[in-house]
Amino acid sequence: MNLLSFANAMLDTTSSIDPRAMAALAAGIAIGMGALGAAMAMGKAASHAFDAGARQPEIFSKIQSMLIITIVFIETLCIYALVVALILIFTVK
Repeated sequence: MNLLSFANAMLDTTSSIDPRAMAALAAGIAIGMGALGAAMAMGKAASHAFDAGARQPEIFSKIQSMLIITIVFIETLCIYALVVALILIFTVK
């Protein structure tokens, strides 16, 4: 088998890939990475907030309110990843 016939054979097999399958794969990767990033960021934010609260307990209420706001912003990243995944699943024909 020469190189040209091999390339034609590879082109024939890749053209039969279902776009819905690729969209489902991309949606899974999008929500997985979004959830992983959000979980790691929330863990790091909470860790630093508790560390700061342990150093200065008198300002822990301010740190706690800042932590809640930070977690809300981090959670929006995960929600955006979910929206992208849903758009990929339901719009690809």
